[in-house]
Parts: sequence; C-alpha cells; structure tokens
Amino acid sequence: MTRLRPTVAEIVEQTLALYEDLDFSYVRAWKSKSTSRRAVGFMPVYMPREIIHAAGMLPVGVMGGGDRLDIIKGDAYFQSYLCHIPRSTIELALSHRLDSLDGMVFPSICDVIRNLSGMWKLLFPEKMARYLDFPQNFDPALGGRFYRQELESLRSALSELNALPPQDSALTHSICLFNKNRRLVKALYDLRASKPWLVPTYEAYLLLRAGNILDVEEHTQLLEDYLVRVESEPRKPMDNIRVIVVGSFCEQPPLGLILTLERAGCYIVDDDFVLASRWITADISKTGDPLEALVEAYLKNSTFHSSKFEGSTPKWRHLIEQVKARQADGVVFAAPSFCDPALLDQPQYEKGLEEAGIAHTTFKYAENTGQFQNIREQIGTFSDSLKLWSEAP
Repeated sequence: MTRLRPTVAEIVEQTLALYEDLDFSYVRAWKSKSTSRRAVGFMPVYMPREIIHAAGMLPVGVMGGGDRLDIIKGDAYFQSYLCHIPRSTIELALSHRLDSLDGMVFPSICDVIRNLSGMWKLLFPEKMARYLDFPQNFDPALGGRFYRQELESLRSALSELNALPPQDSALTHSICLFNKNRRLVKALYDLRASKPWLVPTYEAYLLLRAGNILDVEEHTQLLEDYLVRVESEPRKPMDNIRVIVVGSFCEQPPLGLILTLERAGCYIVDDDFVLASRWITADISKTGDPLEALVEAYLKNSTFHSSKFEGSTPKWRHLIEQVKARQADGVVFAAPSFCDPALLDQPQYEKGLEEAGIAHTTFKYAENTGQFQNIREQIGTFSDSLKLWSEAP
C-alpha cells in the first residue's frame, strides 16, 4: 500500500509544534516505548550524533528556551554580560523540562559552555555530563589522535549509561543513517539557494530544528516528504535580495526574527543555523574503523566556523567563496549579544568583504528578543539600497 505523504502545511505544523514544545514531549513518548531507552542531550554547535545513536539512544539537541521561556532561576547562575543561552538552558533543567534526558554532552564552543558543563555536574550529579573537546590542530597524528581519545571516552561513557558494549557495526549503521540525513539537508539548502521563493527559511529552519528532536530515520522521512511536496507549491518569486546570514551558529535567533528578515525583502540563501546537521560537509566513510571515520570527517570535511581554528586560511575567504557559490548580493551579520566567538570574528569578516566589494550589514539579538521593528527597518533599508544600486546605470 502506497504511503500518503503529508502536505507542506502539515509538515510545517508538525515541525512548529516540535519547536514550540519546551517540555520535549516527543522525547518522553519515545522513551516510554521501552524501559531500556535512554536519551542524551547535546548543546550546539556540533556533536557526532552517530555515537549516541549507535549506543541505542536518542540524541537530543538542546538550543535554549528561545523567546517562549521566562527566566526566573537561570539568571542566578550566570553574569548579566554573557549570552542568553546558558541561562535559559539552566532554566529548562531546573523547571524539570529536561528530566527526560539521561545525560548531557557539552561540545567545545566557548568558555561559557565549558562553565555550563561544570555547573551541570554540580546541579545534576546523578546524570551523565560530558565535556567534548574538539581539536584545533588538524594534523591526524596530533589533533586526530586527540579527538579519537575524546570520542573513545564519550563512547565508553554512553555504553556504561546504556549498559551496552560499544559495537563497530552499530556505529557504522548509524553513520549510514546520518549520511542520508545530511544529504537531504544539503538538498534542502541547495533547493532554497536555487529557488528561495519555494523554500522559505522559516520552513527550512523548522525542518532543521525538528532534526534535533526526532529519531534520525523519522526526520529523514520528513525531509523527503517536504522536498517532494514543496516542488508543487504555488509560490512565485518576489523582488528580494539574496543574503547569507552568519553569526547565529550557537544561540539561535527567534523564529520571528527569521520571518522579519524575509519580510524585509531578503531571501536567505545560506546561513549557519542549526549546524549539527550540516557541520560535516561530505559523507562519512562506512568502511573500515567507524570511529576513525568520524575523526577523519571532522579533520577533512567540517565547515568553517568561529569556534574552529582555520590555521593560515582567513575565515573571510571561506565566506567570500560562500557568497559566490550561493550568488548572494550581500551578507547579514546576526550575532547574539556577548557571543565572543562570533563578535571576535566579525571585524575580519567585514574587512574581507569590504576588500571584495561585497555589501554587508550587522545587528545583535538575544534568543528571547521580542521586538523586531528596528531590525526590520535596518534590513529593509539594506535591501532597498542594494536593489537601487543594482538597477543604477
């Protein structure tokens, strides 16, 4: 019997419900199907989810509370001059919304997340908490060896949590599943770049956020359904400029802010939202040692990023290549307030873009930002000016 695919409207409705559910009801329901099931959360930016999945667990991306959570207790744990996401994450945990998680992994992003991992161990000593460090040296004999030791340690901790011995066959199977998922995410982004009127970033973003929660096979099916259905949507091009948004890789912009950018006259043709599903830019090898395949993928096929050391290659060169590849008209720097990695990189990005003659503008936000009028006026002016100058003789 042929399966009836959901409509685009039904897919958007499902993903919006997942986005708005701060109680992680899907995770609770997934775990309720067996007493042996475990769920492990991870913070942005990147986490090799294959390792969690191979241990028979559900990897769950935790990206703060957004603009739907009042911070009551969380502000007591961090200074006011830090970004917002650690406070809202603590609030989620102290309000028991993360009780369905049996552990948390804190990937190396910045000092704030490092401190959050230590605080987590103090607040929730009964739960697994791991800090996962990434190499800044990309020599396989040095950084590769270091990263493998990190992954081996994480794999052992997960195996103990689930009382299952680590198996290479299970990890290889998980690699295959996530390879397929990444290919579909890439297809989604490629379609949006070629026909941005067909794939609003609002919808693409919700699809990516759903991948933080859903089992990988369920999310893969959702992506397939959307890509098939959206091609027949009666959507027409508008007179918008094409922009790339950078700086929003960790603390995510509110959904209303993404809508604001689009309504201000911008097609977002690339971004650094929800990088966990796009950090690795090519298929991970499914032959040989699977742990070594994860290491090699990180060393050779990971995207450029503010928390990643790029050696002698300036990051602005990667951004310029991205602008050319996506045929963008300009760049929007949208960074969370007090995000050191993003804000420290911004001057070199701006210098490189100015030298290349690429238009850009910048603003800051917090995940709980509720007013967007100033941003809409700024981006609307940016859009109008680019269209005006592009039409000038």
